[in-house]
Amino acid sequence: MTSWKMKLARTPVVGSLALMAFRARVALPYVGSPVRTAVKWLFASNETSNFTYELEDSNRRYLASLISDVTGTAFPIVWAYMQELEEDQDLKRHIAARTEQSAWSFLADKGVRFGRRAGWYAMVRILKPAVVIETGVDKGLGSCVLASALRRNAQEGHAGRYFGTDINPAAGYLFSGVYAEHGSILYGDSIESLKAFDQPIDLFINDSDHSIDYEADEYRTIEGKLSEGAVVLGDNAHCSPRLMEFAQASLRHFVFFQEKPAQHWYPGAGIGICFRRREVENSPLRR
Repeated sequence: MTSWKMKLARTPVVGSLALMAFRARVALPYVGSPVRTAVKWLFASNETSNFTYELEDSNRRYLASLISDVTGTAFPIVWAYMQELEEDQDLKRHIAARTEQSAWSFLADKGVRFGRRAGWYAMVRILKPAVVIETGVDKGLGSCVLASALRRNAQEGHAGRYFGTDINPAAGYLFSGVYAEHGSILYGDSIESLKAFDQPIDLFINDSDHSIDYEADEYRTIEGKLSEGAVVLGDNAHCSPRLMEFAQASLRHFVFFQEKPAQHWYPGAGIGICFRRREVENSPLRR
């Protein structure tokens, strides 16, 4: 800063206003871009909640790197699984067709975008779980992604089942066809459904009621039902510490991935991962 600028900045009132203008110039690029993107989104999208978007390429690579470390799987293998989902045209056609046929199509976009669910998919492909539970189904996008991974696992000799829970009897309209052959949706209160569930859980995904107390209740309910190498994913970890607290209390590791959506105003959610280190690299979950 030159001497005259220093003098101006220290001048009462005028200096304060000049510094304020300078700080605004520094801040505007950070807040202006989301505003411009939001304006475009108002005209280009129909969504009102559970927004869908692609992730920035570097963000997808960070996600693959994190999963590589958590599971002890080589990065190229994780990346190949994530690309496998992205290139699954049968799945995309199914989701697009079911969306168009739905009474809720006016609140959905035609494009099929998976975001952080690519991480869910890679987890299923790597862990080869026998039982996957997702609480909170909504349209069933995650259900289809998880079932698609289970379907490929089954083709490779590793059968597994998906169980979704949702209190809304209309939830899961995307979950049909060949994908529904690999799982089912349990309708009713999630906690009650989990209490009644009597199989070991290999992969658990919390994405239901986003109350932090309800989230904690889900973790307490499933703790005794988790298999030895089970992994717990939290879709609320970007705004709740409950999965981290559960990991600490149950002597597990915890890491968090923050989404960075590409060309979207929403700042992104993320994936909390609660896990124990696996003993054998690239092996199925051990019970």
